Order: sequence, then structure tokens, then C-alpha cells
Amino acid sequence: MRTSTVRRVGLSVAVAAALTSVAACGGSDSKSEGGGAAATKAEPIAALLAVQKKTGGANSAKVEGTTTMGSTMAMKQTGAIDWSDGLSGALEITYTGGTMADTLKQAGSDGTMQARYFKDGYAANMGDAFAQQAGGKHWINYSYEDLAELSGASGEVMKDQMQNTTPDQGVKALLASGDVKKVGQEDVRGVAATHYSGTVDVAELTAKNSELDAGQLAAFKKQLSDAGISTEKVDIWVDKNDLLVKKTERGQMKTGELNSTVFYSDYGTKVSVERPPASDSVDFSELLKQQQGASGGAS
Repeated sequence: MRTSTVRRVGLSVAVAAALTSVAACGGSDSKSEGGGAAATKAEPIAALLAVQKKTGGANSAKVEGTTTMGSTMAMKQTGAIDWSDGLSGALEITYTGGTMADTLKQAGSDGTMQARYFKDGYAANMGDAFAQQAGGKHWINYSYEDLAELSGASGEVMKDQMQNTTPDQGVKALLASGDVKKVGQEDVRGVAATHYSGTVDVAELTAKNSELDAGQLAAFKKQLSDAGISTEKVDIWVDKNDLLVKKTERGQMKTGELNSTVFYSDYGTKVSVERPPASDSVDFSELLKQQQGASGGAS
């Protein structure tokens, strides 16, 4: 099978990034309630604690967003996610620019794929061009254990995010930052919403809220440094029912701007996700074994 390991790893991370952009920010759970904040910050902190509780307890929502990660990728994603018992859902992802879109075009793809997410991993439909190389199988199954092993410390962080986080993580990140402020009232797609903003130290937040050991955390911080990522500006918009309706994250990478915008709607929507048929799917770990066995030729 003449497939590229680098390409498959890149796509696995890209599919993971599509979900983390709509469901998380920075780290896992945060217990910070801003106890040391000045009196002028009391109002936004109290309001965001209510948003955290209401959004976190809503269990599911429809999502629509765009993500840019420097020159590596630009994508848009749409679908629905459920976080009532772990994180699950389905997204349609379209790669609109960057080296990832170029790679997909070279592989014969139109740049659009289906992704399904489960408590223990996710599956991506790679299209007909891939199926021609994979015995007619369209789907690749990735376990979060595979992702952690392939990507090192950042994989452990992403594994933690994808297994445990929910759309209210952007709210928790602002609460943990100690930098949150109320911007004002704005309209979001016809919905009256309150805008809050703050700056998050990515490495610091991850250190507080992940279960990485000292070695993994050091490696993760080095990966952030190598990528040029230090802080993210997080903005959220909340409706009158204390539900998140929009979230943006912006930062800078060595390869360019990190920019994510996500809209949330239809809280409580029913989300049903089926695993792809075994006859039409292959495990990523099996692909690696096959490629390693043929390592004398392909690169």
C-alpha cells in the first residue's frame, strides 16, 4: 500500500483539531472561581460561573465553525456534538487552504470528509481515492491511545481534551485566566448576546488542568515554544439563557495566525453516532503495521 505515514498522522491530528476547536479551549476542567479578583471583576466572574453551569449541563448542541492554523491548514466544520457521557458527535470537515488541503488534493480528495467521534476515539471517511489503496475501505479508525503515542505530549493533551472537555471549556479558560472582562451587548446571528473577553496562557492553563507528568509537560511546553504559541485571546458571546452562542480563539504561531470561530445552537438536540461498518474501515494502527512491513520501498 503506497500511503504516506506522515499524511495519515497529519490528517489524524487535523480531524482531532476540528473537534477540539468546537469543544474546548486550552485545558480540561478548571476549578478556579476568581476568588482573588478585584471588585470590578466580580460581575463577569459571577455571570460566567452561571454560563459554565448552564452550558455544561445542556448536554448537546449543533456547531458550525472555521479554524485556521497558520500555513498548515484552514478548515470549516459543521455538525453536532453530545457531551452527556464523554464527548461524541459527527462533523463534516472541509479543508479550504494550507498544506493540508494541498495534500488532500494530491491524494485525489475534494477536501471534504466525514468524521465521527466516540468516547475512545474517532473515525474519518477518507474518500474513494483512499479506498482504492486500502482494499475498498473508506474509513480509518483512530484510538486516542494511538494519537497520544504518535504525537507525544501534545497527543496526551489532545487525548485529555477530546475525552473530557465540553463547549463550556472556553468559559472555564476565561475564569482561570484572571483576565476576563465584559465587553458589552452585541448581536450574534440575530440573537442578543453579552460579549466577554480575556487572554489565556496556554501552557500555564494546561499545567493546571491536565494530568501530564513533569516530563510530558516539559515536552508539551517545548512543542508550544517550537510552534511559537504562548497565549490565546478568547472571546465568548452568551445569550439571555446563559448559553454560549459563539466563541473565538486567536493567537500567533510561527507558521502564521491561529484563529478559530465557532457558533453554537439548538442545545439539547439529539445526537446519534454509529461506528462505521467493520467491512468498510481499517484501524490506523494496522495501517502503520502494513506500512512498516513495506518500509523497504515506500516513504
